[in-house]
Amino acid sequence: MQHINSLSLLVITLIRAGAAFRVVFCLIRMMTSEDEMPQMRKRIRNAILFYIIAESAFLLKDLMIQYYT
Repeated sequence: MQHINSLSLLVITLIRAGAAFRVVFCLIRMMTSEDEMPQMRKRIRNAILFYIIAESAFLLKDLMIQYYT
């Protein structure tokens, strides 16, 4: 069980870092090119949506593990 929790923590950390880097990258691209602004806004929204869904999935996993143990 300890291995599952440590792997879960590693994956969620990577997801958080990846989503944060994606948002920062898109914000930098928005500042440099005004032509790509609508596309970058859509990508930022998708990155935030992915982050919310990933956090929810890991929250459900933790709830199930806690319920069944």
